[in-house]
Amino acid sequence: MAKSNLHSIISFIWSVADDVLRDHYKKGEYPNVILPMTVIRRIDLSLDDTKADVVKAYEDYKDKIINPQGLLESASKKKYYNYSKYTLKTLLNEPKNLKENTLSYLNSYSDNVKDIIEKFELKNIVEKCSRDGILFSLIEKFADPKVAISPTELSNHEMGHVFEDLIRRFNEENNEEAGEHFTPREVIKLMNRIVFDPVKDKIKDIGTILVYDPACGTGGMLSESKEYLKDILKYDGFIHLFGQEVNDKTYATCKADLLIKGEDPDGVAFGSTLSNDGFPDKKFDFMLTNPPYGKTWKDDQKKLLVGDGKKKQIVDSRFQIGIPRVSDGQLLFVEHMLSKMKTDTELGSRIASVHNGSALFTGDAGQGESEIRKYLFENDLIDAIIALHSDMFYNTGIPTYILLITNKKHEKRVGKIQLINATSEEFYTNLKKTLGQKRVEITDAQINKIYEIYTKFENSEFSKIFSNKEFGYTQIKVHQPKKDEKGNIIRKKMGGVEIDKSLEDIENIPLKMDIDTFFNEEVKKYYPDAWYEPDESKIGYEINFNKYFYKFTPPRSSDVILNELRILDKETDSLLKELLKD
Repeated sequence: MAKSNLHSIISFIWSVADDVLRDHYKKGEYPNVILPMTVIRRIDLSLDDTKADVVKAYEDYKDKIINPQGLLESASKKKYYNYSKYTLKTLLNEPKNLKENTLSYLNSYSDNVKDIIEKFELKNIVEKCSRDGILFSLIEKFADPKVAISPTELSNHEMGHVFEDLIRRFNEENNEEAGEHFTPREVIKLMNRIVFDPVKDKIKDIGTILVYDPACGTGGMLSESKEYLKDILKYDGFIHLFGQEVNDKTYATCKADLLIKGEDPDGVAFGSTLSNDGFPDKKFDFMLTNPPYGKTWKDDQKKLLVGDGKKKQIVDSRFQIGIPRVSDGQLLFVEHMLSKMKTDTELGSRIASVHNGSALFTGDAGQGESEIRKYLFENDLIDAIIALHSDMFYNTGIPTYILLITNKKHEKRVGKIQLINATSEEFYTNLKKTLGQKRVEITDAQINKIYEIYTKFENSEFSKIFSNKEFGYTQIKVHQPKKDEKGNIIRKKMGGVEIDKSLEDIENIPLKMDIDTFFNEEVKKYYPDAWYEPDESKIGYEINFNKYFYKFTPPRSSDVILNELRILDKETDSLLKELLKD
């Protein structure tokens, strides 16, 4: 479909809010009506070609079969159906009975669609709109031919853009975080490229590919992944999509999208991935996600803690590497995905996960975040980290990074990690119009350039290759003895010396350096009485990305600054004369 037609559909749906909902719903509530109605319109249209067959099958066998699901799915030729005689359009033929018929119509859907209807609270919407006298107008708008969003008129990819644009518009209007619902399409393209392309030859030999997103939102990452495998890599085997989403309405949108595309609706689970794993027995070939970062997981913590009083602890096997602070659970999603990796296949598993800088450096040695990074490095699981421009996402203006994780590295990458700096102007294009906080995008050509840098695996202006040990350090606690007024060391009666707690210090020594050599040269040299206890040492890992790509910008010379001041002085003097003249 042409972009102009797609834009007209979006604009028409968007206009329904002001035309019908104004004075009946607050602006912040508009998407709670518009999004489910858009979904139902899409589902309703997708069932149109087999509608008569489904209704006939239901009428013929409703009193003869206890569970007609299989029969009705067969008649529908889909994994969902509606056996009501009504469609969204024909509901308008009986305006006096509109509410009752609409509720009956919604109740006639298959259970998987009724789950979507329940999460959207669509029946409550019908009740309210009926009371307010706007139900007919609402249905009439969505039954209009201008909402041409049937699968035959609008591809799945185009429908994804419709959802994305509507969600973005509503959230911008209400100053909410659009980024919680979806990831920019070009970022997903980049993730697909670095996850799938390096192993595309191995993919051909897999009969079934399992793709997973533990924070799937509206399902864009899952859908884009399947399209990439099918359309770009020409994979002709089976692809099963799996996801989990905690927001009820976002989950409903995702499930509807999968249903319409012919996917297994049980492939998307509802609830928090952290406290209620929807697929406890599953392992996946590929995982792509943009988990929430900078967001508390306190509610999950309460559900995960086991025991009484101070003895409460998290015993879930997924989270035994490390427990990050409760204010930010993004690295818990990484731990969760590590537990889902396949270890018994040649391909193993490949993960692309979006994070902010906190995942790279927050947490001291021994703390949860550092312990998770330590596990990743010491098990050689991080393949590459790609830094993106800070204005790439809709809801944040802070630096973001794509972590590429795999347990089956290419031979040349074993024991190493590649940092790619894609923050400079070579790797982004300014948008003509900002979208939330998103001011830039990555073009296909720029995605190709990033991928080329990744595959070359060479040190360059934008790429740095390091041994895993580069990012590790040994943390030691430096002690000094207490001294009396004369400067003499105070000793304990039972032997040893009193420690002066006020003089205790911490030193982080790079793993590539000998601890004693460092201690003698950097500490003992200045504090001869100092010592450290080896059994108190801890190993930590952190990545200071800017350290490796910092470019020094020399300050302007004094002559240049002086000349600028002279010019400014002249301009000020001229302005003053003009003012006095007036």
